Amino acid sequence: MSSKVLLAKGPLVVAFYRGAWCPFCNFDLSALEEARSEIEARGASLVAISQQTLPNSRKSQRQNGLGFPILVDHGGEIAARFSVRWTLPDYLREVQKVLGADLTQFNGEDSWTLPMPARYMTGQDDTIAYAEVNADYTKRPEPSAIFPALNELARRQVA
Repeated sequence: MSSKVLLAKGPLVVAFYRGAWCPFCNFDLSALEEARSEIEARGASLVAISQQTLPNSRKSQRQNGLGFPILVDHGGEIAARFSVRWTLPDYLREVQKVLGADLTQFNGEDSWTLPMPARYMTGQDDTIAYAEVNADYTKRPEPSAIFPALNELARRQVA
């Protein structure tokens, strides 16, 4: 799925998330799903991006009842372009394994990188109209935090 195709329809809201194994991510995806109709009513498309494999992304979609796509970012290349990718140190890799979140299994590759939770909104002119990144994976913005930026883009299109 190309951002150009999505941007042809209107603004694009992008949510980076860590994966199906992260309860904070799943709560965030569910909150975005609850806000999806309001996002779409403002003319925007919504996508999530994760390094996890396609089967794990589809599992996340089913388990969270999502009506928006989860795109696969193999190796975290897109996250790196947005400067939100980081590499887990060895001690955290072991913690992840003990907790049942072996990223090599979930992501299908061994980079041991993750995106920081982040949300962006891009206008049709490729301008980033909203950005929120937090290194603390337990802190996420409310989906409604993006509404003022969406409203402003809609106002500018009418003017």
